[in-house]
Amino acid sequence: MDGLGLTGRLARTAARRPWLTLVAWLVLVVGAVVAISGLGNVLTQEQEILVEIEAQRAQDLIDQAHRDAGADTAIQEYVLVMSETDGTFDDPALLGRVEQLAAELRTTEHVASVIAPTDGVPGLISEDGRVALIRVSLDTEDWAEAAERAEPLVAVTRSAGEAGDVDVVAIGTGSINIAFNELAEQTLQRGETLGAPIALVVLVLVFGAVVAAMLPLALAALSIVVALGMTVLVGQFTDLNFFIVNMITMIGLAVGIDYSLFVVQRFREERLTGRSVLDAVSVAGDTATRAVAFSGMTVVIALLGLMLMPDTVMRSLGAGAILAVLAAVAAALTLLPALLALLGDRVNRLRVPFSHQATTDAHTFWRRITRVVTARPIVSALLAAGLLLAAAAPYLTIEIGSNSIASLPEDSDVRTGFETLNREFLGGVLNTPIVVSAGDVSDPDITAATQSLVAALESDSSYGTVTVTPAPGDEILLIEATTLVDPSTSEGRTAITRLRDDQIPDAFAGTDAEVLVGGDAAFMTDYVQVINSRTPAIFAFVLGLSFLLLLLAFRSIVVPLKAIVMNLLSVGAAYGLIVLVFQHGVGASLFGFQQTDVIESWIPLFLFTVLFGLSMDYHVFLLSRIKERYDHSRDNSESVAFGLSVTGSIITGAALIMVAVFGGFAAGDLVMFQQMGFGLGVAVILDATIVRSVLVPATMELLGDRNWYFPRWLEWLPEIHVEGMASTQPAPADVTVESLSSDPAAAPTGSESSRPTSPQPLEESTTT
Repeated sequence: MDGLGLTGRLARTAARRPWLTLVAWLVLVVGAVVAISGLGNVLTQEQEILVEIEAQRAQDLIDQAHRDAGADTAIQEYVLVMSETDGTFDDPALLGRVEQLAAELRTTEHVASVIAPTDGVPGLISEDGRVALIRVSLDTEDWAEAAERAEPLVAVTRSAGEAGDVDVVAIGTGSINIAFNELAEQTLQRGETLGAPIALVVLVLVFGAVVAAMLPLALAALSIVVALGMTVLVGQFTDLNFFIVNMITMIGLAVGIDYSLFVVQRFREERLTGRSVLDAVSVAGDTATRAVAFSGMTVVIALLGLMLMPDTVMRSLGAGAILAVLAAVAAALTLLPALLALLGDRVNRLRVPFSHQATTDAHTFWRRITRVVTARPIVSALLAAGLLLAAAAPYLTIEIGSNSIASLPEDSDVRTGFETLNREFLGGVLNTPIVVSAGDVSDPDITAATQSLVAALESDSSYGTVTVTPAPGDEILLIEATTLVDPSTSEGRTAITRLRDDQIPDAFAGTDAEVLVGGDAAFMTDYVQVINSRTPAIFAFVLGLSFLLLLLAFRSIVVPLKAIVMNLLSVGAAYGLIVLVFQHGVGASLFGFQQTDVIESWIPLFLFTVLFGLSMDYHVFLLSRIKERYDHSRDNSESVAFGLSVTGSIITGAALIMVAVFGGFAAGDLVMFQQMGFGLGVAVILDATIVRSVLVPATMELLGDRNWYFPRWLEWLPEIHVEGMASTQPAPADVTVESLSSDPAAAPTGSESSRPTSPQPLEESTTT
């Protein structure tokens, strides 16, 4: 075929040599599977902020002071032994259980030391006598190794708790990370278990045939495997957080299915016009696949925003999503054309009864929607925009923070043990360390300032016991205040802000001391500040590059401006609904979510980058069909009606698939995944319905030919042509997928010369 672009030529080449293409992909997948075996060696549970923050500087000084003093800086674990009866640990029998457990722990792998109540150390039994505490030191100082080293310890405590008379739980960096890892793995499995079957059902309904429905699922699965293999390669050069696996699976399923869905449907559409299998693959490659490649580019640009965050977790999430998108685009560009060439019209086998009627009904439905919206474009646009703004309104009350242990299920042993530890043994793990650094901390002025600060802390309801410990030498003084408020909440961060902005300056005024505040609340306060400081630049980067790409693709300055505004509306609505459900608790119990005091600090920026990219997907798919029609007809109204009618059901089906995938993650027990999955799912629903079905056609009808305004002074810019060049004639009005073959078993084999038995016009084949 003449006039094919790069994607069309690539698809045609893959279709001409399908077996060679399949062998190449088989080698790639096998290599990825081999690489995945080393995935555990490149992933870490540690989060590192790559810019200097006060909390980290304070912790570094504390660690150095402990090392200089020869103190034990090993990772600490706290083992709680709780009586399940009315008995107390004054009972020799119960105390014997503690002694027996302590003896077993001393012989446990990776345990360096054990301190138990039976060792004569005071303060290791609660006031009511029903909780005993065992302090355990692991044989590592590296937080990244904590979970691995704590696994034997957790296994022993779980086994000890099965006896029945006591409940045993380990609390500490390692054991908490293990709990999060297990829940993350369960969430991953639940996302796959719920998302994939629902996606298959939706695909069967969209395509009306089981074989066609299986293709997108298969390609999504292969894309995930390839992306995980690439993760191992990337991990050789940079640190990657273990959450990257969840991200690759979620995004890989979502975009992998969507991209294949649009290409397969365009192939079937072209077969209905009478094109040969090879020509149908070529045209699909030059149109739908070109749109997929461009959409993938916009998604990657949006996700690059996460890479601008100086945070290893955010960068890992961004890298995982980018790898998943690149793998999905590569599969759509090469593997899918080869499979379509081999299958030919067999792609329509195992037809679903009544699918023809469903196609007709869906086609009629979307045409009615288009007529209603374009008949009253001002009213439609105002109602749609008003609804999105109303949904976004709760965002004004957002409280940012980290739910930390509170993100675990309420019945979690780790969460219950953590709360018990801090209730019964104040200062066990919740404390605010303060470092005073000066030339001579024994100077009378520094001593007086320290006493003043201690007095201020003791009179502050957010703190309990305050201790002062001189470090070796004369330059460092350590102040540690027991924290009585949850450091992950806004109350905890307010206490840190008060300490830094008021109490420390008031106490140390006139001295040359540098006073640094560390601890969890300080870290979260600093982290939120880092996010807030980087957010404007990330927004500008994503919005600016997206505008430029759409400007080049559609040769219009109006289309990209509208796309950005509409995507921001859907993202804003998602923000507001997250706050409404999780922070204010409206409908939280209905969805099975935990109500929380704060929204995870990384959620807003994460959702913006991911949702902006995914929203652009739908926008590109819709506008590419509208522009393709407009280039032929030069009739804006007719082109809008055509674009919406032929993509309405496909976009809705794709959105339902994404919602199923995201919903699987939202169904997990971790609050952070609940917030993430809910936000992504609700935004996709709003984007595919209110934005694409109402706001886009209404505004395009209002602006008419002004939609395509492109100043002459910009004519020098290069053209991309997302809509493709291969399809040289406008599609006629009505056709059905049913006309492909009344007998799927008798469908042509897929040779280049094969034709549908009854060539039909084009349009309705893309609706279902």
